[in-house]
Amino acid sequence: MTAARALWTWVAVCAAGAGLVLLASGRDWFTVTYGARAVPVAAADVAPALGPAAWASLAAVVAVLATRGVWRRIVGGVMAVCGAGAVAAAWAGSRPAAAVAVAAEQATGAAGQTGGLVAAVPAWPVVAGVGGLVLLAGGVVAAVRGGGWPGMSDRYERSGGAGRAAARGTGERALWDAIDRGADPTVDPETPDDPGAPGRPDGPGTPRPS
Repeated sequence: MTAARALWTWVAVCAAGAGLVLLASGRDWFTVTYGARAVPVAAADVAPALGPAAWASLAAVVAVLATRGVWRRIVGGVMAVCGAGAVAAAWAGSRPAAAVAVAAEQATGAAGQTGGLVAAVPAWPVVAGVGGLVLLAGGVVAAVRGGGWPGMSDRYERSGGAGRAAARGTGERALWDAIDRGADPTVDPETPDDPGAPGRPDGPGTPRPS
Protein backbone atom coordinates (compact mmCIF):
# COMPACT_ATOMS: atom_id res chain seq x y z
CA MET A 1 0.00 0.00 0.00
CA THR A 2 1.35 3.40 -0.98
CA ALA A 3 1.77 6.19 1.56
CA ALA A 4 -1.03 8.23 -0.03
CA ARG A 5 -3.44 5.29 0.04
CA ALA A 6 -2.51 4.55 3.65
CA LEU A 7 -3.26 8.16 4.56
CA TRP A 8 -6.70 8.21 2.96
CA THR A 9 -7.56 4.80 4.40
CA TRP A 10 -6.67 6.17 7.82
CA VAL A 11 -8.85 9.25 7.20
CA ALA A 12 -11.85 7.09 6.26
CA VAL A 13 -11.47 4.76 9.24
CA CYS A 14 -11.03 7.58 11.77
CA ALA A 15 -13.95 9.53 10.33
CA ALA A 16 -16.08 6.39 10.69
CA GLY A 17 -14.95 5.98 14.30
CA ALA A 18 -15.88 9.56 15.11
CA GLY A 19 -19.21 9.05 13.37
CA LEU A 20 -19.97 6.05 15.58
CA VAL A 21 -19.26 8.06 18.72
CA LEU A 22 -21.42 10.95 17.49
CA LEU A 23 -24.24 8.58 16.59
CA ALA A 24 -24.25 6.98 20.02
CA SER A 25 -23.91 10.32 21.81
CA GLY A 26 -27.24 11.51 20.40
CA ARG A 27 -29.35 8.55 21.57
CA ASP A 28 -31.20 7.56 24.75
CA TRP A 29 -29.25 4.89 26.59
CA PHE A 30 -31.70 4.11 29.40
CA THR A 31 -35.32 4.39 30.44
CA VAL A 32 -35.93 4.53 34.19
CA THR A 33 -39.49 3.83 35.37
CA TYR A 34 -40.91 5.14 38.63
CA GLY A 35 -44.38 3.67 38.93
CA ALA A 36 -46.28 4.92 35.88
CA ARG A 37 -43.66 7.50 34.93
CA ALA A 38 -40.91 6.60 32.47
CA VAL A 39 -37.87 8.88 32.36
CA PRO A 40 -35.58 8.58 29.31
CA VAL A 41 -31.89 9.09 30.02
CA ALA A 42 -29.81 10.33 27.10
CA ALA A 43 -26.16 9.69 26.46
CA ALA A 44 -25.49 13.38 27.00
CA ASP A 45 -26.64 12.92 30.61
CA VAL A 46 -24.57 9.87 31.52
CA ALA A 47 -21.62 10.32 29.11
CA PRO A 48 -21.36 14.04 28.27
CA ALA A 49 -17.75 13.73 27.07
CA LEU A 50 -18.67 11.68 24.00
CA GLY A 51 -19.77 14.55 21.77
CA PRO A 52 -16.75 16.81 22.41
CA ALA A 53 -14.38 13.85 21.99
CA ALA A 54 -15.91 12.99 18.60
CA TRP A 55 -15.78 16.56 17.29
CA ALA A 56 -12.22 17.01 18.50
CA SER A 57 -11.26 13.79 16.70
CA LEU A 58 -12.80 15.02 13.45
CA ALA A 59 -10.81 18.24 13.80
CA ALA A 60 -7.70 16.12 14.38
CA VAL A 61 -8.34 14.23 11.13
CA VAL A 62 -8.33 17.52 9.21
CA ALA A 63 -5.25 18.67 11.11
CA VAL A 64 -3.36 15.51 10.14
CA LEU A 65 -4.01 16.32 6.48
CA ALA A 66 -2.73 19.87 6.92
CA THR A 67 0.37 19.14 9.03
CA ARG A 68 3.60 17.23 8.66
CA GLY A 69 6.41 15.92 10.82
CA VAL A 70 6.32 16.44 14.56
CA TRP A 71 3.04 18.40 14.43
CA ARG A 72 1.31 15.46 12.80
CA ARG A 73 2.59 13.19 15.55
CA ILE A 74 1.29 15.59 18.19
CA VAL A 75 -2.14 15.66 16.54
CA GLY A 76 -2.11 11.86 16.48
CA GLY A 77 -1.44 11.86 20.21
CA VAL A 78 -4.35 14.23 20.79
CA MET A 79 -6.64 11.94 18.82
CA ALA A 80 -5.50 8.95 20.85
CA VAL A 81 -6.38 10.82 24.05
CA CYS A 82 -9.82 11.68 22.63
CA GLY A 83 -10.41 8.03 21.74
CA ALA A 84 -9.40 6.88 25.21
CA GLY A 85 -11.72 9.50 26.71
CA ALA A 86 -14.60 8.25 24.58
CA VAL A 87 -14.01 4.67 25.70
CA ALA A 88 -13.89 5.72 29.36
CA ALA A 89 -17.04 7.83 28.99
CA ALA A 90 -18.91 4.97 27.31
CA TRP A 91 -17.89 2.59 30.08
CA ALA A 92 -18.88 4.97 32.87
CA GLY A 93 -22.17 5.90 31.18
CA SER A 94 -23.23 2.29 30.69
CA ARG A 95 -23.74 1.72 34.42
CA PRO A 96 -27.42 1.59 35.45
CA ALA A 97 -26.61 3.42 38.69
CA ALA A 98 -25.63 6.50 36.71
CA ALA A 99 -28.94 6.38 34.83
CA VAL A 100 -30.94 6.10 38.05
CA ALA A 101 -29.14 9.08 39.56
CA VAL A 102 -29.86 11.22 36.49
CA ALA A 103 -33.49 10.10 36.25
CA ALA A 104 -34.09 10.83 39.93
CA GLU A 105 -32.98 14.42 39.37
CA GLN A 106 -35.17 14.85 36.30
CA ALA A 107 -38.37 13.13 37.47
CA THR A 108 -40.73 15.22 39.60
CA GLY A 109 -41.36 13.51 42.92
CA ALA A 110 -38.70 10.89 42.34
CA ALA A 111 -35.91 12.62 44.25
CA GLY A 112 -34.38 10.30 46.78
CA GLN A 113 -35.91 7.20 45.24
CA THR A 114 -33.55 4.40 44.26
CA GLY A 115 -35.96 1.64 43.32
CA GLY A 116 -36.66 2.71 39.74
CA LEU A 117 -36.81 0.03 37.09
CA VAL A 118 -34.02 0.51 34.55
CA ALA A 119 -34.38 -0.53 30.91
CA ALA A 120 -31.07 -0.17 29.09
CA VAL A 121 -30.25 -0.04 25.39
CA PRO A 122 -26.92 -1.87 25.53
CA ALA A 123 -26.10 -1.36 21.87
CA TRP A 124 -25.35 2.37 22.14
CA PRO A 125 -22.63 2.15 24.82
CA VAL A 126 -21.03 -0.61 22.77
CA VAL A 127 -21.18 1.51 19.61
CA ALA A 128 -19.60 4.45 21.43
CA GLY A 129 -16.91 2.18 22.88
CA VAL A 130 -16.07 0.69 19.48
CA GLY A 131 -15.83 4.16 17.95
CA GLY A 132 -13.57 5.27 20.77
CA LEU A 133 -11.29 2.27 20.26
CA VAL A 134 -11.04 3.08 16.55
CA LEU A 135 -10.05 6.66 17.38
CA LEU A 136 -7.54 5.49 19.96
CA ALA A 137 -5.91 3.12 17.48
CA GLY A 138 -6.01 5.75 14.73
CA GLY A 139 -4.29 8.28 16.94
CA VAL A 140 -1.52 5.82 17.80
CA VAL A 141 -1.01 4.97 14.12
CA ALA A 142 -0.79 8.66 13.17
CA ALA A 143 1.69 9.33 15.98
CA VAL A 144 3.91 6.38 15.00
CA ARG A 145 3.65 6.24 11.21
CA GLY A 146 2.14 9.57 10.18
CA GLY A 147 5.54 11.11 9.50
CA GLY A 148 5.85 9.08 6.30
CA TRP A 149 2.48 10.11 4.88
CA PRO A 150 2.28 12.86 2.24
CA GLY A 151 0.92 16.29 3.14
CA MET A 152 -1.35 18.70 1.31
CA SER A 153 1.63 20.94 0.46
CA ASP A 154 3.30 18.08 -1.44
CA ARG A 155 0.63 18.17 -4.13
CA TYR A 156 1.01 21.91 -4.65
CA GLU A 157 4.78 21.62 -4.81
CA ARG A 158 4.54 18.86 -7.41
CA SER A 159 2.00 20.83 -9.43
CA GLY A 160 4.13 23.97 -9.36
CA GLY A 161 7.28 22.08 -10.31
CA ALA A 162 5.51 20.36 -13.19
CA GLY A 163 4.15 23.69 -14.44
CA ARG A 164 7.57 25.32 -14.38
CA ALA A 165 9.13 22.33 -16.15
CA ALA A 166 6.42 22.41 -18.84
CA ALA A 167 6.91 26.15 -19.41
CA ARG A 168 10.67 25.71 -19.65
CA GLY A 169 10.26 22.84 -22.10
CA THR A 170 7.86 24.88 -24.25
CA GLY A 171 10.30 27.80 -24.42
CA GLU A 172 13.19 25.58 -25.44
CA ARG A 173 11.10 23.88 -28.12
CA ALA A 174 10.05 27.25 -29.57
CA LEU A 175 13.70 28.32 -29.70
CA TRP A 176 14.75 25.25 -31.66
CA ASP A 177 11.73 25.59 -34.01
CA ALA A 178 12.81 29.15 -34.81
CA ILE A 179 16.34 27.98 -35.62
CA ASP A 180 14.96 25.24 -37.88
CA ARG A 181 12.99 27.89 -39.82
CA GLY A 182 16.21 29.86 -40.37
CA ALA A 183 15.21 32.70 -38.06
CA ASP A 184 17.58 34.30 -35.61
CA PRO A 185 15.99 33.87 -32.17
CA THR A 186 18.24 36.58 -30.74
CA VAL A 187 16.66 39.31 -32.90
CA ASP A 188 13.78 41.33 -31.47
CA PRO A 189 10.66 40.17 -33.37
CA GLU A 190 9.39 43.77 -33.50
CA THR A 191 12.50 44.88 -35.43
CA PRO A 192 12.12 44.39 -39.22
CA ASP A 193 14.58 41.94 -40.76
CA ASP A 194 14.82 43.94 -44.07
CA PRO A 195 17.91 46.17 -43.97
CA GLY A 196 16.11 48.66 -46.19
CA ALA A 197 12.93 48.78 -44.15
CA PRO A 198 11.85 52.12 -42.67
CA GLY A 199 12.86 52.59 -39.14
CA ARG A 200 16.20 50.81 -39.47
CA PRO A 201 19.38 52.85 -39.21
CA ASP A 202 20.13 52.28 -42.93
CA GLY A 203 16.53 52.27 -44.18
CA PRO A 204 14.64 54.90 -46.25
CA GLY A 205 13.74 58.03 -44.43
CA THR A 206 16.70 57.82 -42.13
CA PRO A 207 18.53 61.17 -42.00
CA ARG A 208 22.03 60.99 -43.44
CA PRO A 209 24.82 62.78 -41.67
CA SER A 210 26.05 65.78 -43.72
